[in-house]
Amino acid sequence: MKIAVTYENGDVFQHFGHTQQFKVYEVRDGKVADMRIVSAEGSGHGALAGMLAGLGVDTLICGGIGGGAQAALAEMGIRFFGGVSGNADEAVNALLAGNLVFERDIRCDHHDHHGESHSCGEHGHGCAGNGGSCHQV
Repeated sequence: MKIAVTYENGDVFQHFGHTQQFKVYEVRDGKVADMRIVSAEGSGHGALAGMLAGLGVDTLICGGIGGGAQAALAEMGIRFFGGVSGNADEAVNALLAGNLVFERDIRCDHHDHHGESHSCGEHGHGCAGNGGSCHQV
């Protein structure tokens, strides 16, 4: 199993499509055997799913994530856990232990604000910055 986490300064980065890097964990026998930080290389929302698939990632942990990115991940066979915040290593360990807290129905929209600026982190949903909004569906 390979798990990727949107990553910044030790924590789960809160917007999948704007992440600059991923922390990728190789899991063997239910435990982290190896980990490394991988640059997103400026890829945008759609290209990130392909990049992760190319790395052999089958699971993603992230903060906010939009519907298009969710569809791209599903097409690549990558399951995801959105709406996660906090320390990246702790999130992976929680996933492996079966007790990761995530939002099953998270969705981020970045074009529905009509000039309104807001950070979803203020509402505890991730997807912070750039006027985006996160909703549970």
